[in-house]
Amino acid sequence: MQLKLKHLKLKHLDLSHIELRRLGPRLSQGRPSLGHSKRMISLVITLSLAACSSLPPPPSPSQRKPIAPPASSSPVIPAPPATVTPSPSSTSAPAPAAGTLIPATWGSLPGWSTDDHSAAWDTLLSSCRVLQTQALWQHLCAAARSENRPNRERVKQFLERHLAPYWVSPEPGTEGLATGYYEPLIAGSRKPSSRYRYPIYGQPRDLIYIDLSTVTPNSATAAHFNGIAPNPRTPARNDGKNTLPYYTRAQIEAPHSPLRGREIAWTDDPIELFFLQVQGSGRVELDNGTTLRLGFAGHNGHPYRSIGRALIDRGELTPDQASMQGIKLWAQQNPQKLRDLLNLNPRYIFFRELPPSPQSPPGALGVPLTPQRSVAIDPQFIPLGAPLFIATTWPLSNQPLERLVFAQDTGSAIRGAARIDFFWGAGEDASREAGRMKQALKLWLLLPRGYTVPPNSSAIAPAKLN
Repeated sequence: MQLKLKHLKLKHLDLSHIELRRLGPRLSQGRPSLGHSKRMISLVITLSLAACSSLPPPPSPSQRKPIAPPASSSPVIPAPPATVTPSPSSTSAPAPAAGTLIPATWGSLPGWSTDDHSAAWDTLLSSCRVLQTQALWQHLCAAARSENRPNRERVKQFLERHLAPYWVSPEPGTEGLATGYYEPLIAGSRKPSSRYRYPIYGQPRDLIYIDLSTVTPNSATAAHFNGIAPNPRTPARNDGKNTLPYYTRAQIEAPHSPLRGREIAWTDDPIELFFLQVQGSGRVELDNGTTLRLGFAGHNGHPYRSIGRALIDRGELTPDQASMQGIKLWAQQNPQKLRDLLNLNPRYIFFRELPPSPQSPPGALGVPLTPQRSVAIDPQFIPLGAPLFIATTWPLSNQPLERLVFAQDTGSAIRGAARIDFFWGAGEDASREAGRMKQALKLWLLLPRGYTVPPNSSAIAPAKLN
């Protein structure tokens, strides 16, 4: 059986989420419809999510151990399981379309038996705070809540009893991709000075949202928004006569910024501020000794452009050098070119101040992220909150990284079915690993057992899943 998981339509929720990982479309939800027939079935899945509460606090910095891959001698990620054996006379079948779900077995998942699933138990419970409102997940979440801190083997047995794995096919002819992100810590101040000159802006007062799909084609408004992807909540502004796209990065960071008065704090390094926006949340270590937590509040609606790609295209960096660390080094060596480079990316991120907490920032699901157990996904293909199993490698190595994770975040650069952004946490080690992670990926979606698709259906309307 092959199931299509293409274009999961998502209902609208106002959940705070994090830039490159968190700027996915406003979320809609539903429950996937799955059966055990031997044919390909196209699914249209919606998942209805709600905001939720927090996880137990992570270890204090003094308790954290440096991130390091476990010792292993096996660098190979096995191919996904075959589900159809062609007849001897048949030629090789075409690759399945992106997002096709192919049933797998637990034994076919590389590293499934060696992962410590209990390390992700609290992450499962945090996802359930949202998923428990959906019929598809209610039995799983109720059963999870009834468990009393199960050990490693008991969690493994629990998952195998309640879930079934499905390999998620990537775009034909491609591999899946895993990148990484983290929670930055930058220096700053509540007041501007000769050192702290670069503002961190909150949500603008004049930011409005329009539905571009309702704009009359060939109208003046449509012309103004040419090149901006249609979205039911497209950021915009009104100058008293016309509805216009919101200001670009270059306009916002001009000497007489239209956002003056909306500063939350100031920082001393424009490239660190840029990567704070890329990550979408972080902490500011203020000059008075306190720490300010920042969460994603919104963006200006312009498309994201990669400055790393621009540096490669210019011949100023090679692809191997265009990591976060490599771009920061280039910025230190070329301060006179930095502003023009940053302005090539017109997208700008606005922040909101979060209450003090030792927890990680919330992702698109609305729950605090768990380092090395939360990932960002494309919600057009993967339901937010769902459990996943990943088979990839540690950054810049062949050392296997195979584990249970949860889809708790989204991002504007995270596009495609077999595509994740792996949350490494906070600190220098997390920053280093996230900045250099760009690894091949195989991805399995773990869905509740026993949910069957109505017969003679190739696509299921969302209304039938309620």
